Amino acid sequence: MTLKHQSVLITGASRGLGKALSKKLARRGARVILVARGASELERVAAEIRAEGGEAHALACDIADKRAIYPLSASAAELAGPIDVLIHNASELGPTPLRLLFDTECEDLERVLAVNLVGPFRLSKAIGGAMALRGHGTIVHVSSDASVNAYPRWGAYSVAKAAADHLSRVLASELEEHGVRVFSVDPGEMDTAMHAAAIPDADPRTLADPEAVAERIVAMLESRAVKSGTRLEAWNWSAVS
Repeated sequence: MTLKHQSVLITGASRGLGKALSKKLARRGARVILVARGASELERVAAEIRAEGGEAHALACDIADKRAIYPLSASAAELAGPIDVLIHNASELGPTPLRLLFDTECEDLERVLAVNLVGPFRLSKAIGGAMALRGHGTIVHVSSDASVNAYPRWGAYSVAKAAADHLSRVLASELEEHGVRVFSVDPGEMDTAMHAAAIPDADPRTLADPEAVAERIVAMLESRAVKSGTRLEAWNWSAVS
């Protein structure tokens, strides 16, 4: 799959993995739509991409806000054309320091689910239907090892990521016949602000560089070998044609 001239929408694009993905996709010739809550931070990333000669559009939006999803998808299509690739990268940990699940407020769990699961579902509905009608498209969910491992104090985040993994598999089974590929990627532990908030005493030297992880995810998007319904681990994956 070539990414040149493809329209790619990335949530959580103002920092960390989302920022790295946005830049690498733009360098491949994609038209990137950057989505995050912070308008000024998001616009800085878009400006950096434009300075390199890429095409980038910044749309400030909280994907947990159901009223924002359809205006977001409409604005993205108006700016860059129908969306070919949708990357659900935005994530919410919940309150830090992380707490036991029984000590988590219900409202905090609701917020984590809204950002990590319900918002991506709504956005997939808004954009994936048009992909199915056109007969092509790719939807990627950025996962976590917390979706398959029960770590104490990671409960809200784990529950949401586990559900998002299964959402990815179900969408894959329903959309494959319409030419839409859906898969999830566990990026591993990365040197990001979110990881620092969760584990402040972690040694950054032991963590993956978001730039390196982004390079692998871009290669996954380009690879014909990545099948719909799969869950990939960035550190275990190597590009094949």
